Amino acid sequence: MINYKKKLTLHREFYPLNDINVSFESDRGRIISSPALRRLQKRTQVFALELNASIRTRLTHSLEVSQNARFIANIILQKLKEKDSLDKYGLDDMENVFVSVSEMTSLLHDIGNPPFGHFAEQTINEWIKKNLVTILNDFKSSSEDVVELKEMIQRDICDYDGNAQAIRVISKLQRLNLSYTQILSVLKYTRGAYEKKDEKDSLNYLKKKPGFYYSEKDFVESIQNTLEVKKGHRFPITYIMEAADDISYLTADLEDSVEKGILSFKKVYNIMKEECENRKEEFLLGIITKYYEKSQTDDEPYQFNMFFTLMRAELVRKLVFHVSQVFVDNHESIFEGNFNSALLEYDKDSEYFKAVEILQDISMKFIYQNKEVQSLELKGYRIINTLLDIYKPLLELSSEDFLKLTKDKKINCFISMRLVKRLSSKQIVAYRKDIDMIDKDNSEKYEILEWYYRVRLIVDFLTGMTDDYALEEYKELTALKY
Repeated sequence: MINYKKKLTLHREFYPLNDINVSFESDRGRIISSPALRRLQKRTQVFALELNASIRTRLTHSLEVSQNARFIANIILQKLKEKDSLDKYGLDDMENVFVSVSEMTSLLHDIGNPPFGHFAEQTINEWIKKNLVTILNDFKSSSEDVVELKEMIQRDICDYDGNAQAIRVISKLQRLNLSYTQILSVLKYTRGAYEKKDEKDSLNYLKKKPGFYYSEKDFVESIQNTLEVKKGHRFPITYIMEAADDISYLTADLEDSVEKGILSFKKVYNIMKEECENRKEEFLLGIITKYYEKSQTDDEPYQFNMFFTLMRAELVRKLVFHVSQVFVDNHESIFEGNFNSALLEYDKDSEYFKAVEILQDISMKFIYQNKEVQSLELKGYRIINTLLDIYKPLLELSSEDFLKLTKDKKINCFISMRLVKRLSSKQIVAYRKDIDMIDKDNSEKYEILEWYYRVRLIVDFLTGMTDDYALEEYKELTALKY
């Protein structure tokens, strides 16, 4: 039975408030005031190290996603209200909360993304597989449960993902103490990075990527139990965030490519028109034709702006109403969290899905494979690999030596003594809190888990950087600055 009063609650780790609206307004304030959110203004959306402030960053993208989510949430509530279902579903007097959680979840959704975009995720995972798996394999494992732990840790560290890192940032690195509702709504994928991927799983879409790490396993399970969300299932509002993100991507990168001079306005229009005609897709063709013709009545410098503004507005509106209807039509399975699809991908025969496919394919072919974009990705690849190589000595130390370093004690490795001083004190505190929780009676497990949390510390440090900070750190530590 659908009852949102079981999902939209006052629960939080520390100091819960006693008024539901005040509680979620508090979440809004904590999120908007978070340094991790501010850092998104200097992180890549598509174009790394971009000086043109009109080109989207992770922060401006997140703002657009949050607006789309607010739109979707309001339309869902409107549709439920038309059926007199708000009371039935426990949403009476909870409308503002429902909208706020949707909006803030979307503002948070990229908070765990590293510098230099999604290409950096692949780079980090590749480096770890090449450099750290051999270190992990050298740890003693004289029992089956220790062997199993090593296997889980290997899967976990080799599967870095911005979605999983977001949960870590919120809960441990920033310690925002958000409501359990707000935290769980950010959990886009429901598989732990330490778990094996199973394509035959009935929830395989929800588990296609890691949603959290071994380091946050107990915390996530505690929240799921409190909010009555089954293991592997998704929080209902997460579907709204995902749809808002999918909608935001559709024209944004094309718009930025024109601003960057990669494509001309006329070229973008002709590409879109040709793709629609080749696939006999009349829905999108009708929108772009109508607004291209209207744009020609304006002065030339403003034609591009008029076209994208009007086209985006109509496309977003129609897609928002479409995904809102999918949400309402599948409300029970979405509320239970076992709806195994993105809202925008559910009906693959719809004109909306076909329009989305066209826009995605155009971006892939003409933007993401563009030489300039790929050159920027290669620069990011070089920077991240070099920084990880530089900080690798910290991961080659014994647990005893590294713990000495965190307490300002001397060890024989003079390089590590200097490197540890560059790490964030907040991230070191998070590391020490984690290792304080490890059972020290089993020395083999302790050594493995201490090292695992040390890996997390280095990854936290690197992925917490902005694009320009990572570049400066690279220049400084490779002596390119001098």
